[in-house]
Amino acid sequence: MADKTIMLACSAGMSTSLLVSKMQNAAKEKGKDYKIFATAASGIQDEIDKEHPDVLMLGPQVQYMEDSVKKITDEAGIPLAVINMQDYGMMNGEHVLETAQELMGDN
Repeated sequence: MADKTIMLACSAGMSTSLLVSKMQNAAKEKGKDYKIFATAASGIQDEIDKEHPDVLMLGPQVQYMEDSVKKITDEAGIPLAVINMQDYGMMNGEHVLETAQELMGDN
């Protein structure tokens, strides 16, 4: 079982799949055992209930949802951040992973 779970959410859960792969590779290189997955923004509540992630990161394209999602994550005690647009555009899995680690306190 993974030490930590990182959940990414975007419009349909598709565009973040490449980023998930790059983050998994970066985690493996650092010797970290993380479960990293992407979901559609519409499924955030269901995935939080099912997976109990340690952190939730929103894709820049759903940044407008941050306030409403923050209510859900605050209630669940899960840190929330919007993925840096430049990191997202460059598919910089290593940097996005570092941000997630900082949020989880697992540097």
